Amino acid sequence: MSVELATTDGVAVITLNRPERKNAFNRRQYDDLAAHLDAVATDENLRVAVLTGAGAAFSSGQDLKEMAELAGQAASGSATGGGGTTGFTVLLDALQRFPKPLVAAVNGVAVGIGMTILPYCDIVLVAESARLRVPFSELGVPPEAGSSVLFAELIGWQRAAELLLTSRWIDATEAVDIGLALRRCTDAEVLSEATALAREIASKSPYSTRVIKELMVAGRGSRSSDARAREEALFAALFRSGGYGG
Repeated sequence: MSVELATTDGVAVITLNRPERKNAFNRRQYDDLAAHLDAVATDENLRVAVLTGAGAAFSSGQDLKEMAELAGQAASGSATGGGGTTGFTVLLDALQRFPKPLVAAVNGVAVGIGMTILPYCDIVLVAESARLRVPFSELGVPPEAGSSVLFAELIGWQRAAELLLTSRWIDATEAVDIGLALRRCTDAEVLSEATALAREIASKSPYSTRVIKELMVAGRGSRSSDARAREEALFAALFRSGGYGG
C-alpha cells in the first residue's frame, strides 16, 4: 500500500509509504491518503490523526516523472492535466473537510506538497534532520495547495514571499522559528512525540475538540479554496502548453 493506517487509543497514524521514492506523491498515493483521511473522519472511535512518512523522508513532493507524463498528455489533448476528480485535487478536498485534529510528524525531507500540506495540519512537529522547500520558482510552476495564501497567513507575508520566490531550503530550527512548526524533536522521537500529543488531545472532550477545529477552520473562510482555484487554473493552462513556465 502507498499509504498505511494504524490505530490505537483513539489515534490514527497515517504513514506515506513509498520510501523507495522518498514518499513522492503519485496519483495512487494522493487517492490513498484521501481515502484514509475520509475513513478516519467517519470513524467514531478515532479522535485524532497523525501524518508521517516511512523511511528517511516525509515526502519529496510530486512524482515528477508522472507529472511530466500528465503534462504531455494534456498537451496532446489526451488528458486534462491538473485537477480532475482523483489525485491532487481529491486529496486537498479531503484535507479541507477533515473534521478532526491532524498532527504532522515531519520525519525528514519535505518538498513541494510535502511542505504545502503542512498548513492543513493543526500542529506540526519536525525532526532535527528535516529540511523543507517549495521549489516552484525553480521549476517554473505556480504555487500549489493554496500556499500562495496559506503560507502568508501562517508565517507572514514577507517570509512566505521569500520562500516561494527563492525556492530555498529551510531547516527544522527555522521551521519552528517562523511558525511553520510547533517544535523540533530528535529524529528518533518525532513520531512518538506526535503520537503522545495526539493521545493527549484524544483524551479531552470530543465535543470541544470537534468544535475547536470547526471554528478555527471556519475562521479561514474561503481563502484556501479561492487560492487553490487560482493556482489550479494556472497549472491547467501550463499543462496545456506542454511545458513549464519560463
